[in-house]
Amino acid sequence: MKLHLVASFSMDAWDSIADESGATGGPATARVVLRKTYRGGGLEATSSGHALTTRGPRGASYVAQERIVGSLDGRRGSFVLEHAAAMGDGYETSMRAGVVPGSGTGALSGITGAGRVEHELLTLDVEIPDV
Repeated sequence: MKLHLVASFSMDAWDSIADESGATGGPATARVVLRKTYRGGGLEATSSGHALTTRGPRGASYVAQERIVGSLDGRRGSFVLEHAAAMGDGYETSMRAGVVPGSGTGALSGITGAGRVEHELLTLDVEIPDV
Protein backbone atom coordinates (compact mmCIF):
# COMPACT_ATOMS: atom_id res chain seq x y z
CA MET A 1 0.00 0.00 0.00
CA LYS A 2 1.29 3.47 -0.89
CA LEU A 3 0.14 6.51 1.06
CA HIS A 4 0.82 10.25 0.89
CA LEU A 5 0.67 11.27 4.53
CA VAL A 6 0.09 14.85 5.67
CA ALA A 7 -0.31 14.98 9.45
CA SER A 8 -0.20 17.84 11.90
CA PHE A 9 1.48 17.43 15.25
CA SER A 10 1.69 19.17 18.58
CA MET A 11 4.99 19.43 20.41
CA ASP A 12 4.18 18.05 23.84
CA ALA A 13 7.73 18.34 25.23
CA TRP A 14 10.99 19.95 24.11
CA ASP A 15 13.38 19.58 27.03
CA SER A 16 16.71 21.08 26.00
CA ILE A 17 20.04 20.63 27.78
CA ALA A 18 22.66 23.12 26.59
CA ASP A 19 26.16 21.82 25.93
CA GLU A 20 29.15 23.67 27.34
CA SER A 21 30.22 26.40 24.94
CA GLY A 22 33.91 25.51 25.09
CA ALA A 23 36.85 27.78 24.45
CA THR A 24 36.07 28.47 20.79
CA GLY A 25 33.05 30.69 21.31
CA GLY A 26 31.27 28.83 18.50
CA PRO A 27 27.51 28.43 18.08
CA ALA A 28 25.37 27.08 20.90
CA THR A 29 24.65 23.34 20.80
CA ALA A 30 22.17 21.30 22.82
CA ARG A 31 20.63 17.87 23.32
CA VAL A 32 16.85 17.63 23.38
CA VAL A 33 14.30 15.09 24.64
CA LEU A 34 11.05 15.50 22.70
CA ARG A 35 7.48 14.19 22.66
CA LYS A 36 4.76 14.80 20.04
CA THR A 37 1.16 13.92 19.26
CA TYR A 38 0.26 13.32 15.59
CA ARG A 39 -3.24 13.70 14.14
CA GLY A 40 -4.56 13.62 10.59
CA GLY A 41 -3.89 12.05 7.23
CA GLY A 42 -4.61 8.62 8.64
CA LEU A 43 -1.99 8.91 11.41
CA GLU A 44 -3.09 8.83 15.05
CA ALA A 45 0.05 8.46 17.15
CA THR A 46 2.42 9.73 19.79
CA SER A 47 6.19 9.88 19.66
CA SER A 48 9.24 10.25 21.82
CA GLY A 49 12.78 10.90 20.73
CA HIS A 50 15.95 12.95 20.80
CA ALA A 51 17.41 15.83 18.81
CA LEU A 52 20.74 17.60 18.54
CA THR A 53 20.62 21.32 17.80
CA THR A 54 23.03 24.05 16.76
CA ARG A 55 22.16 27.76 16.79
CA GLY A 56 24.48 30.57 15.83
CA PRO A 57 24.03 34.23 14.93
CA ARG A 58 23.65 33.44 11.20
CA GLY A 59 22.21 29.93 11.08
CA ALA A 60 20.75 26.92 12.81
CA SER A 61 20.41 23.18 12.34
CA TYR A 62 18.98 20.07 14.00
CA VAL A 63 18.98 16.30 13.54
CA ALA A 64 16.45 14.06 15.30
CA GLN A 65 15.09 10.55 15.65
CA GLU A 66 11.71 9.75 17.14
CA ARG A 67 9.77 6.53 17.64
CA ILE A 68 6.20 7.01 16.40
CA VAL A 69 3.68 4.62 18.01
CA GLY A 70 0.01 4.34 17.03
CA SER A 71 -1.97 3.64 13.89
CA LEU A 72 -1.44 4.62 10.27
CA ASP A 73 -4.39 4.05 7.95
CA GLY A 74 -5.82 1.67 10.57
CA ARG A 75 -2.62 -0.37 10.91
CA ARG A 76 -1.21 -0.43 14.46
CA GLY A 77 2.51 -0.48 15.13
CA SER A 78 5.52 1.78 15.34
CA PHE A 79 8.44 3.07 13.29
CA VAL A 80 11.39 5.39 13.77
CA LEU A 81 11.45 8.66 11.86
CA GLU A 82 14.77 10.41 11.29
CA HIS A 83 14.65 14.07 10.24
CA ALA A 84 16.84 17.14 9.93
CA ALA A 85 16.83 20.76 8.82
CA ALA A 86 19.42 23.47 8.28
CA MET A 87 19.01 27.17 7.56
CA GLY A 88 21.14 30.26 7.53
CA ASP A 89 21.69 33.74 6.10
CA GLY A 90 22.39 33.40 2.40
CA TYR A 91 21.62 29.64 2.30
CA GLU A 92 18.56 27.82 1.07
CA THR A 93 16.71 26.02 3.88
CA SER A 94 17.00 22.25 3.63
CA MET A 95 14.61 19.75 5.27
CA ARG A 96 14.43 15.98 5.07
CA ALA A 97 12.71 13.10 6.82
CA GLY A 98 12.77 9.36 6.34
CA VAL A 99 11.64 6.14 7.96
CA VAL A 100 14.65 4.30 9.40
CA PRO A 101 14.91 1.06 7.38
CA GLY A 102 13.80 -2.00 9.32
CA SER A 103 12.32 0.03 12.20
CA GLY A 104 8.65 -0.82 11.57
CA THR A 105 6.81 -3.08 14.04
CA GLY A 106 3.41 -4.75 14.18
CA ALA A 107 1.20 -4.01 11.18
CA LEU A 108 3.74 -1.34 10.12
CA SER A 109 6.54 -3.87 9.72
CA GLY A 110 8.44 -3.20 6.49
CA ILE A 111 7.31 0.44 6.23
CA THR A 112 9.50 2.72 4.11
CA GLY A 113 9.14 6.38 3.30
CA ALA A 114 10.60 9.82 2.83
CA GLY A 115 9.42 13.41 3.10
CA ARG A 116 9.90 16.37 5.42
CA VAL A 117 9.02 17.80 8.81
CA GLU A 118 8.03 21.45 8.89
CA HIS A 119 6.62 23.59 11.68
CA GLU A 120 3.93 21.32 13.19
CA LEU A 121 3.47 19.36 9.92
CA LEU A 122 4.76 15.96 8.74
CA THR A 123 4.59 15.19 5.02
CA LEU A 124 5.67 11.66 4.14
CA ASP A 125 5.27 9.34 1.16
CA VAL A 126 5.19 5.85 2.66
CA GLU A 127 4.85 2.30 1.44
CA ILE A 128 3.65 -0.51 3.70
CA PRO A 129 3.89 -4.10 2.44
CA ASP A 130 0.65 -6.05 2.30
CA VAL A 131 0.50 -8.55 5.14
